[in-house]
Amino acid sequence: MLTPPRRLWLCTRATDMRCSFDGLAALVRRHLGRDPLSGQGFIFVNRRRTLMKLLYFDGDGYCVWSKRLEQGQFGVGGAQVQTVEALTWTQFAALLE
Repeated sequence: MLTPPRRLWLCTRATDMRCSFDGLAALVRRHLGRDPLSGQGFIFVNRRRTLMKLLYFDGDGYCVWSKRLEQGQFGVGGAQVQTVEALTWTQFAALLE
């Protein structure tokens, strides 16, 4: 059963999307200074802002969800400094549209 993350964090700096479970978890630890096992969700976007990944730990293991746009871009990213912003589920849903 899918358990959604309790809280969402958006990494506003472009991320290498070749990363998967372990690579994204390492980014959360090293660059965001957070615990990837906390049950919180961490959202990453590529440089072109056409691919988004969400990493979270649901108690049994890591979950990675991704979305690739065929047209347009996600309305996030572009920061040169690694920053993280808190998002609500409503804000996340707006990003996906």
